[in-house]
Amino acid sequence: MGVVTTGTLRTMQLDSLVGLTRRRRTPHPPAPVRLTVPDGMTAPLGCDAVAVPESFARAMTRRLPRMGCVYAAEGHWWWLVPSDSDVALEWPAPARYTAGAVVPDAARVPDLIHCPESAVPYTPPIPLYLALCRVTGTTPAWSRSVGTS
Repeated sequence: MGVVTTGTLRTMQLDSLVGLTRRRRTPHPPAPVRLTVPDGMTAPLGCDAVAVPESFARAMTRRLPRMGCVYAAEGHWWWLVPSDSDVALEWPAPARYTAGAVVPDAARVPDLIHCPESAVPYTPPIPLYLALCRVTGTTPAWSRSVGTS
């Protein structure tokens, strides 16, 4: 006599069990915090961001002919600039340049502390770079002498 069963037998391999355990233990990383363009504004060139410690940022504002959107959080000010504003520019320390206007290690979106009257959120990157070089005592990259090899 044979035994009749109506269910199906499923077996799991060791690698399947290990994978399930890892997925259960590994938390999903939170979505990155990004600076957003205020309502009513457009960012036709995409957005990146430049972060500067607040003490430098305050000194820089006097040297900027025009400021776009500026955000503040945790002792840093963040300026929105057009995407790829880091091409051919070496942003001096302690500035931090982030593609996609990502705010690394932030728990929340920084507060908007300055919004221009225009419909475009950008601070022009060259004046921002020059103001940063000035307050940090850095010679702009294009003004440095080329060494001989």
